[in-house]
Amino acid sequence: MAQQHPFKTTHSTIGSDRIPVGISACLMGQAVRFNGSHKRSRFCTDTLSQYFDFVSICPEVAIGMGTPREPIRLVSEHAADNNVRAVGVTDSSIDVTDALAEYGARQAQQQQQLCGYIFMQKSPSCGLFGVKRYLANGHPEGSTRGIYADAFCKAHPLLPVEEAGRLNDAALRENFMTRVFAYHDWQQFQAAGISRKGLISFHSRYKYLVMAHSMLHYKSMGRLLANLREGNLKVLAQDYFVQLMTALAKPASRKMHTNTLMHLQGYLKQLISASDKAELSEIIDQYRQGIIPLVVPLTLLKHHLNRYGESNQYACQQVYLNPHPYELGLRNAI
Repeated sequence: MAQQHPFKTTHSTIGSDRIPVGISACLMGQAVRFNGSHKRSRFCTDTLSQYFDFVSICPEVAIGMGTPREPIRLVSEHAADNNVRAVGVTDSSIDVTDALAEYGARQAQQQQQLCGYIFMQKSPSCGLFGVKRYLANGHPEGSTRGIYADAFCKAHPLLPVEEAGRLNDAALRENFMTRVFAYHDWQQFQAAGISRKGLISFHSRYKYLVMAHSMLHYKSMGRLLANLREGNLKVLAQDYFVQLMTALAKPASRKMHTNTLMHLQGYLKQLISASDKAELSEIIDQYRQGIIPLVVPLTLLKHHLNRYGESNQYACQQVYLNPHPYELGLRNAI
């Protein structure tokens, strides 16, 4: 059993149900790659599976390509040609471009419940970033996105997506998880029925998380809600959700985290002793300088907020304090 978070009473809003997330089937250990192998990700199968209800998809197998099979690659006629085709490496008469694109669009419609998607890197069907593109003569020419992934993501532009390989980067991993849990939180809020009061309450929990990612969206979302009584609620709510996910897609910098920590520290200024304030300020500054990871000032801040929880209910409910399960330790390395 996972160790209990010592500061879990600081209003974690994370539910107990596993979140539906799409994933390339090879990452789950399924032998579906072109050569009959897999690319199992231990982080996904052993760790994230405790929190995610994975939906495994291999588009190449789904469209009827066998295992093992002729490998494919992305090809353009010339460098300026944006018409990228997925064709066989040794047999260029094999062209599965349309089949992969159509399957991606179809899956996007059928998998509306997903709150995130982890794709296999470098794959001509599933790669998100830097998939090799070749010219008709076989020479490499830049990079692009996999055919299936491109079609799926165009249909779900706000869905949190990431490549398995990039999840090895601590900052990218933390950002992806933050977005998945926020996306899921919004879906639950929406399913319960959106009201003006409910939208204000939702934003009151996300205020400082948004601040840590984008001051521009922090201000624009505040203006949006200031005019909440005007206009169509459904349209306003969708506008809010677009801004929320766009803001969270921007990586939170050390400077922005420091600013957010200092704002939250302000809720304690009349409650804790001068020595405690000095200690907290010093710890926050050490984080700003890159001496210690984010988890250190957050742990001390949550300790004081819990201690005076009755006087700090607004601060204690902030999703910024617990945007994802503490047990994952995602803020230990950023």
